[in-house]
Amino acid sequence: MPTAAIIGGGPSGLMAAEMLLNQGLSVDLYEAKPSVGRKFLMAGKSGLNLTHAESFEGFLKRFEKDQLKLAPFIRNLPPEAIRKWAEDLGIETFEGTSRRIFPKVMKASPLLRNWLRRLEDLGLRIHLKHKWIGLSKDLQLHFSTPEKNLIANHDIKIFALGGASWPKLGSDANWLNIFQQQNIPITPFRPSNCGFNVSWSNIFLSKYSGAPVKSCRVSVNGFDKIGDFIITDYGLEGGVIYSHSRSILNEIRDRRCATISIDFIPEKNSDEIYSLVSKEKGKNTLTNHLRKNLNLSGVRASLLREFTSPEKLKSAAALTKSIKALEIPIYQSQSIDRAISSAGGISFDAIDSNLMIKKMPGFFVTGEMLDWDAPTGGYLLTACFALGRGAATGAVHWLNN
Repeated sequence: MPTAAIIGGGPSGLMAAEMLLNQGLSVDLYEAKPSVGRKFLMAGKSGLNLTHAESFEGFLKRFEKDQLKLAPFIRNLPPEAIRKWAEDLGIETFEGTSRRIFPKVMKASPLLRNWLRRLEDLGLRIHLKHKWIGLSKDLQLHFSTPEKNLIANHDIKIFALGGASWPKLGSDANWLNIFQQQNIPITPFRPSNCGFNVSWSNIFLSKYSGAPVKSCRVSVNGFDKIGDFIITDYGLEGGVIYSHSRSILNEIRDRRCATISIDFIPEKNSDEIYSLVSKEKGKNTLTNHLRKNLNLSGVRASLLREFTSPEKLKSAAALTKSIKALEIPIYQSQSIDRAISSAGGISFDAIDSNLMIKKMPGFFVTGEMLDWDAPTGGYLLTACFALGRGAATGAVHWLNN
């Protein structure tokens, strides 16, 4: 019976293991941490966004420049198949108002427990606290364990070691040097789906650190999306910010600065806002005037003051412009270890259509180790699942030929 090694116990590695087991292979999974699926569990703490229910072509477009790389794998495990897979594990799913797909239990732990039970029933052997540390001259796998170092040899090796975000959970990119020693081309890692630093005043920060800002239209480079974000000690984070992270990062890279534009009242046009702002204030302060006429108060009103000069606040036209398009300059992102995900990794030019490294027959790579990027909203996790199955399918195809 052919044997396979999966190195890394995240979603992509576990999906590869399931596919290989169903094909009758003997599979050993090696995980450096004391348990598998740590990043998966963290992602599901506030509701596990498994995938997305939009049209398939619309779904693919969300991967932008990487859609051609990923399309063959996602076509073989599309969003509806992931939903069925979860439900076959006894985890019912539902479609949220934003068309995102979640487990009804809104947690990752029940799904992971059921998944591991299925894999163990299929014969998966899991080796915890086994950190991959390199290759021998004949390309056997070297692991360090709490007791001793060991060498393992398998017919197939599938690497699912993650990218460079959330290193405490296992994605520490320590594997880079090993592959670079084999002259495998690698694109440097960079943060993705991350927060951004903003220079808040001390007064603003003391009042609003941690405050949510709901249902704003946020625009970057002409692309806009309505959603929520959060004021943090360092700047801004949250779903609508993450959705723009690639554009913001590209702007910072190319121009050293990006600008986020916020429309606080997207349901009203500028003429309507101007009409309300222009009303006679009487004895009302500007704060009361905005609250009474526009329901604009608290953190929203304070954000206006933070980035609009006193002179412009006195002008109905300038104030209207700030309410509809408040510009916040961004010069820096949070570091990669605080990002939800990372872009970069092993170049797709280094692998064949089976996700096998061209220079290393029998060695396959999957998940965030590869150079691709995706927004949050189920896209990232769907691609990891699909690439895991793709690597396993490719490995079986290679064995059979």
